[in-house]
Amino acid sequence: MKVAVVAFGGNALAGNDGRSSYAEQVKKAEHVCLGLVKLLELNYEVIITHGNGPQVGNLLIQQELSADQVPPMPLDVCVAMTQGQMGYMIVQTLGNMFRARNVTRPVAALMTRMVVARDDPAFGDPVKFIGPFFSADESRVLENERHWEMRRDSTRGWRRVVPSPGPADIVEKNEIAALLKRGCVVVACGGGGIPVVRDASGRLTGVAAVIDKDFAAERLASLIGAELLILVTPVNQVAIFYGTPKQRNLKRLTSEQARRYHAQNHFPAGSMGPKIAAAVEFLANGGRRAIITSPDHIAASLEGEAGTEIVP
Repeated sequence: MKVAVVAFGGNALAGNDGRSSYAEQVKKAEHVCLGLVKLLELNYEVIITHGNGPQVGNLLIQQELSADQVPPMPLDVCVAMTQGQMGYMIVQTLGNMFRARNVTRPVAALMTRMVVARDDPAFGDPVKFIGPFFSADESRVLENERHWEMRRDSTRGWRRVVPSPGPADIVEKNEIAALLKRGCVVVACGGGGIPVVRDASGRLTGVAAVIDKDFAAERLASLIGAELLILVTPVNQVAIFYGTPKQRNLKRLTSEQARRYHAQNHFPAGSMGPKIAAAVEFLANGGRRAIITSPDHIAASLEGEAGTEIVP
């Protein structure tokens, strides 16, 4: 059984400013899902995972604005809520697409919990961007009035940051594997998975965090034994010296080359860095091939005609 894990960010569905309506997000989901049909034609079993940065941030704003009417939900519950919302959107979109093409594949979204370490240093150093962009003046108001921690997100503005611990284990990994064996296209670990910690007795408790979807995709792909990991990003190919006159796009990399360029700071932590790190880790854990490309080029990248391929 050939298994491919495809991961795309919440920004792929929410637009550049993170404020898209649900109808607009559905349109974007149709665009992303169109590239997945080629994987089925190549006889891959497919798992889809996704981020939720804009969506969970927007939901938290809704929660806080209505707090005087309805008690707000904690962050882990909001992750679960967006996992269900986005899973429904992807399942419905892909199912309709399959029916229009006479593809007889079941599609299912699975609520998925990701185990993290209670003592992960990330809990003391929030870095994960969520929600929409704000101006510097708006950011200062939010820090004072709502006690949010705000940081500048590249050149696009200021956003809220929350803890982002590393993923360790997927509670529902056996259920995901069982659905794959039945020929089901599975949507899992949405939003990086619902973050939980496990105590000595095995009891699970939710924690306030949002797990990076690239690292969650690596854990998912490695634990399931996938041979292909596709990380979808706004650009067609990985580049070194990005945004400068010396920019050079990369069609194919070995893990060693990827590590070296990463160490030379070619891949920023807030954009390409996690994708490179996740791809290298996946290959170190037995994966055969990782691809980084844009939604428009998923199909072409499978044929080596687009995207950046990283191999062991």
